[in-house]
Parts: sequence; structure tokens; C-alpha cells
Amino acid sequence: MSDLDPAPRHPYPDALRPDGVPAPHPLLAPVTGLLGTWAGRGRGEYPTLAEEFTYAQEVTFSHDGRPFLHYEARAWLLDAEGAPLRPSARESGWWRLQPEGRVEALITQPTGIAEISVGRADGGTVDLATQEVARTPTAKEVTATRRRYTLADEDALDFVHDLAAVGHRLRHHLSARLLRRPGA
Repeated sequence: MSDLDPAPRHPYPDALRPDGVPAPHPLLAPVTGLLGTWAGRGRGEYPTLAEEFTYAQEVTFSHDGRPFLHYEARAWLLDAEGAPLRPSARESGWWRLQPEGRVEALITQPTGIAEISVGRADGGTVDLATQEVARTPTAKEVTATRRRYTLADEDALDFVHDLAAVGHRLRHHLSARLLRRPGA
């Protein structure tokens, strides 16, 4: 490494060591079952939509040894035969784990919405509700969300998302069953 090179380069950028992945921080204990990539299908609805829809979703939870998870989710609308029609929701963020299973989540969306949610991780379930929603000037109105992630078993994750938007009260929006991707 030269004097001009600020840091060594590693094949694993999130690792503490160049030879492997770090152990999860002890505060991550209530959510270590979520680590990895999950994919599956679900159904959605909302009063502003003409009809229910089917979607595919992929969610990844990762860590770098510190007491937070990196969260990334992508979704695609599906046609009647289950083929992708177009990209749908996309979001990324961080879940900060606190003592006694408390969770603070920061979730951003390319549609101009940023959510700060708080909740708990307990018994294989993470339940998050918005504390604040920030929007860019052209983003649609979203006033609240609630997200629940429940490990049905070590290879299945159930997801439920409630939404309060564009003048509607908090109500069911999405639900999906996601399966752990092999090797993830």
C-alpha cells in the first residue's frame, strides 16, 4: 500500500477481515434469522387502485458486524400468467437494533419518500410502524405505514404492509410469502 492509498482493498467490502464475513453484532440476535435474500410472490390492493394485483418481491438483509442491518427490497408487477410486467416498488435502508429488541428503521424509496419507523423484534417477528414520513415536493402523500416480517420457519418469511396514503386511513396494502434463496 502506498502513502497515497487511503485504505487496503478487500474482496469483501463489508468484512472486518479480508478473509471472511464478520460475525453478527450481539444486538442483531433477534433478527439473525432474517439474514440473506428472500424471494416470492404476493398480492396487493389499495382504494386508489382499480383492482388487486399480483407481484414478485425480493428482500435482502445483510450486515457488516455492527448493530444494524442493511435492508433492500425490489418488486415487480406480474401479469395473469405470473410473468413480470414492469418494475414496481424499490426501497433501501437500515434497521438499527437497540437493546431489548427495539428496532429503528430508515427506509427510502426512489419515489421521493423516506420513512423513519420504530418497533420491536421478538419471537421471529419484526413489527415496524412509522414515526415520521418525509417527502420530496412531488412525491405522493404517505402519512403512515406498518410493516410486519414474520419467520414462518427458517426458510419462509411472511410480509404484511399496511399503508395510509392520499387521504386514506392506515389499511392493508401488501402481503407476500418469501422463501429463502439457497446459498443466501
